[in-house]
Amino acid sequence: MDSGAFPLIVKRHEVVTAAALPMQEHWLPMSNLDLLLPPLDFGIFLCYKRNQDNNMVSVMKKALAKTLVSFYPFAGEVVQNRHDEPEILCNNHGVDFVHACADVGLMDLDLHHPDVSVHGRLVPLKKHGVLAVQVTDLKCGGLVIGCTFDHRVADAHSANMFLTAWAEVAQSKQITLLPTFRRSFLNPRRPPQPHESLDQFYVPLSSLPPPTCDDDPLNHLTSRIYYVKSEEIDRIQYEASCSDGSKRSRIESFSAFLWKSIADTIAAHRSRTVKLGIVIDGRSRLITDVKGESRPLDRYFGNVLSIPYVQASVSDLQVASLESVAETVHGLVAAAATAEHFSALIDWVELRRPKPAVVKVYCKDENDDAAIVVSSGQRFPVLDLDFGWGGPVFGSYHFPWGGETGYVMPMPSADGNGAWIVYMHLMRRHLDLLEARAPHVFTPFDHTFLSLDA
Repeated sequence: MDSGAFPLIVKRHEVVTAAALPMQEHWLPMSNLDLLLPPLDFGIFLCYKRNQDNNMVSVMKKALAKTLVSFYPFAGEVVQNRHDEPEILCNNHGVDFVHACADVGLMDLDLHHPDVSVHGRLVPLKKHGVLAVQVTDLKCGGLVIGCTFDHRVADAHSANMFLTAWAEVAQSKQITLLPTFRRSFLNPRRPPQPHESLDQFYVPLSSLPPPTCDDDPLNHLTSRIYYVKSEEIDRIQYEASCSDGSKRSRIESFSAFLWKSIADTIAAHRSRTVKLGIVIDGRSRLITDVKGESRPLDRYFGNVLSIPYVQASVSDLQVASLESVAETVHGLVAAAATAEHFSALIDWVELRRPKPAVVKVYCKDENDDAAIVVSSGQRFPVLDLDFGWGGPVFGSYHFPWGGETGYVMPMPSADGNGAWIVYMHLMRRHLDLLEARAPHVFTPFDHTFLSLDA
């Protein structure tokens, strides 16, 4: 049977609200960095092997209600305020919670093609509120937890905090990292001091051209998941690092490799450009002083992201060494991974409110052959998401975010051996050629990589 066509039956659909909230309905404003996100949802799904506990769904549902007390924005709604800007109405409207069963076993799931097997099936399409959850029983006795988050409310770090807390509550533990919603941490300066350089990375939403229409299916964005062995990541890092001995990070090295590899797949239009955007988390750069103690914003709930990008012609990327390409990527990251960059970005948004803005790389320019964004999922806590019956044997983000720009998210494998799970949402022609030209790196994920002995 085609694993993408497995029967799925909804057993129960209900709304889970916070168990108890010590507050009345109130408004939680978006920060200036939240306002850079258009209405987008992203998903996370976790696969668990067979377990004898028949009470798992009930445990998760009760734990969810308790966790929502601390993460109460997830039980609210995003509405427009009088300035026509989105805000979070914290009204305990609740989270859609679906319990389903699928006539497919864990070993038969086609995880390489999540658009077919996962999207809207194991990861729910969110219809209401800020968060939707689906728990799916598999015929082998396994289980899949799928969550869909409103990106305007939470970034990956915020979602990771929530999932970890949910698992801790399910095991009757104290929540290790309680969230804070103090928007004052991201207040603009007075007067605002934006940098003109930000104009090349962000633009008013109204200035973007309408998306183009391409009937060629090879140019359509599609999602695939790959397994990248630890030794391949180490090899790429070694080749990308400088001959003088300075070492590039694994994510910088992989991003450079991917940027150059996509250019290498382009036979024609060598004068056209390929854009590479890198998602930078500003939490470790924006230091706050709490009770006389300076520390990163590790507990901050919301978006603390910037997406600077760089572009180069296909021909230049094809002839460049991986080391030189990685040096360009490193320079991009280093320039944006500062407190001043994020402070200037907050100020940049402030001067343009209430007009919405968006990261420019999200939409391809006319001369672009491709544009991709790489986000690091290295802090994805897949090894910590034990709800009481063992950790997941597989976990991944799922983010077919629309538009014309590709999206790539490398994250640690659940086998804990240093390998990566890489979610890729790129043009089909690029994915086909990457698989054909670098099969030693981009190995299509299948059941043989599931850590069933974990």
